[in-house]
Amino acid sequence: MGLHELELRNFRLFDHLALRFEADSVTVMQSENGTGKTSVLEAIYALATASSFRTHSAADMVRTGEGLAEVHGVMSHQQRRVQIDLTLTRGARNVTKKMLVNGQRPRSRADISAALPVTVFTPEGVDMVRHGPDQRRIFLTNVVTDVDLTAGEMVERFERTLRQRNAFLKALRGDNPSPSQRDELAVWDGDFVATSHALVAVREKIVAALSPLVSDFYEQLSLKASDIRVHYERSWNGDLASALPGAWRDDLARGYSTLGPQRDDLLVSINGRDARRQASQGEQRSLALALRLAGHELVRVSRRVDPLLLLDDVFSELDPGRSHRLLGLLPVGQTLVTTAIPLAVDLPVAHTIDLSKVTRGAL
Repeated sequence: MGLHELELRNFRLFDHLALRFEADSVTVMQSENGTGKTSVLEAIYALATASSFRTHSAADMVRTGEGLAEVHGVMSHQQRRVQIDLTLTRGARNVTKKMLVNGQRPRSRADISAALPVTVFTPEGVDMVRHGPDQRRIFLTNVVTDVDLTAGEMVERFERTLRQRNAFLKALRGDNPSPSQRDELAVWDGDFVATSHALVAVREKIVAALSPLVSDFYEQLSLKASDIRVHYERSWNGDLASALPGAWRDDLARGYSTLGPQRDDLLVSINGRDARRQASQGEQRSLALALRLAGHELVRVSRRVDPLLLLDDVFSELDPGRSHRLLGLLPVGQTLVTTAIPLAVDLPVAHTIDLSKVTRGAL
């Protein structure tokens, strides 16, 4: 597969931008900071996930002063032409997203993941292991939905149930629920437990497949043999249905669910040490890179496709040794790289784009 055309309108700093890429090759976007290199990768990521790797607010992707942003992409996928169109419309309170795949609304995340699987490496992602659990959960969700196209609907069911349970808890405003409200909460609890069990089962299966791959990639990145383990860490003990009643007072006081998959984490250990707290910065970065590479490989093998690889100024965050070893581990397929300075690694670059010239109307 490969992304051939990308067009942006009122996205971030761009009023209009049109780019062409070569499939199955490396394209480098090299220009000064502030010219929109990361925004281009963000737009591609948004086509693949309907979200951003930079912000939780879709409004940030709409150009300042504008009410609507558009992202259009044309790609080939298993010898088929696929067009994805994303429209972001700014409203009074939030931004409405509209996505079309070949002119049709996607029925679930599966339709989007099937069209454009993506792996992204960012400076923040390089520190994924030592940061909070949000990034690790997002990473895991993306791998789950890219590996198993049927999992997207299940993820959406869980998220919908979580929102409804949280809305009910928030509406109680910390008051003790009446008998009828307790009955209603029990209904939400039943739905929440069922969707949580389904999601955790898929997550744990994916983590079990990731763990040996992470160990292998880590050894190649660090050039040392280590005992690397990746384990799914639940936010509760025992059965979730039994744990929820013990947490409901805390849930009520906070106005949201304190137990469940939305609070779970990936436990990464190195030689028996918790890598989140006890590994060196170099070890943590190698582990984060190994996780990304493992996720990419799992998607590639499971789906028999090469996900689009996005590298956002990653090499500037790595020492020369890790940079060259990462380069040697990059999979085949299409790769888009951003950098503000000439790369210190020897990438087989097919095309270089200077966005400072493109934004002025010349390529």
